[in-house]
Amino acid sequence: MYVEKYDHNLTMITRVILLGFQVSSRFRIFLFSFFLVIYCVTMCGNLQIIILVSYIKTLHTPMYFFLSQLSISDVLLSSDIVPNLLNILLKNTGTMSFSSCMAQFYFFILTEVFECVLLTVMSYDRYIAICNPLMYSTVMKHGFCVLLTVLSWLLSISVSLVYLITVYHLWFCGPNIINHFFCDMEPLLDLSCSDTSTVQIEMIVFSIPMDIFPFFFIMITYCYIIYNILKISSTTGRQKAFSTCSSHLTVVSIFYAMLLFIYILPMRGQQWNLSKMLSLLYTVGTPLINPIIYSLRNKDIKTALVKAIYSLRSNFLPKNI
Repeated sequence: MYVEKYDHNLTMITRVILLGFQVSSRFRIFLFSFFLVIYCVTMCGNLQIIILVSYIKTLHTPMYFFLSQLSISDVLLSSDIVPNLLNILLKNTGTMSFSSCMAQFYFFILTEVFECVLLTVMSYDRYIAICNPLMYSTVMKHGFCVLLTVLSWLLSISVSLVYLITVYHLWFCGPNIINHFFCDMEPLLDLSCSDTSTVQIEMIVFSIPMDIFPFFFIMITYCYIIYNILKISSTTGRQKAFSTCSSHLTVVSIFYAMLLFIYILPMRGQQWNLSKMLSLLYTVGTPLINPIIYSLRNKDIKTALVKAIYSLRSNFLPKNI
């Protein structure tokens, strides 16, 4: 039903079945409603940051420019995963073409790699701002920030494309059932009839510059940041300096904690349910948490939001009210 005939009596998967979460119908309705609300809040929160950073002049700084790029990545990640998850919850299982599965896999890897790179760029921005404040306006010019962002996107697109081409050229002859709610790397490799050692070696090789190096770079920059913050004599000065990077440090901690548990610690056999729960935290929870952290812990974002609301009221309400 879901396979296509090839030469030598071999078959190639043309559709995949995603099992999602095998729970009762009542609980599925609850999960559908819950994730639908989360998706709406996620989209509103990230779009809010993108719009505010684009139109509020006080937010036209490198830190908020990078934050808007992070929100774009979160919108892309959430839109790649959640709509199909909602479909699976409605139908108890979900089917999708193999090419759609590959597309979902590609955009997932793209956003994962981009967030790794962007968080590294943001840590460099915070390092310059706190450790070399007199050089900040000279180093972090708008053109340089745009260049870093473009390079981050191009690097992410290239790495993701290499992953996609390598996986796509494997032979997938069945079964076509994925015990997950989206097309991730490990579930896809489980479907392959080919030798996947090349892909696994590729994952290890790319994890060094894409995951491990950014992590250590961020840790080193924050060691310098904390050291310089501790040298500030006044308590108020230390609190103000730390507040400018606390949100970024929180997001980095959450991101790499999820990455560690999902992709470094082994998740096989009976642990697949745990793997799916952790994947939910990363693919659904992280895009929701990021704008909340930056909005609640950032006075500039809250002030800009109040100004935007007041401006809208002034433009649309009659003058005599």
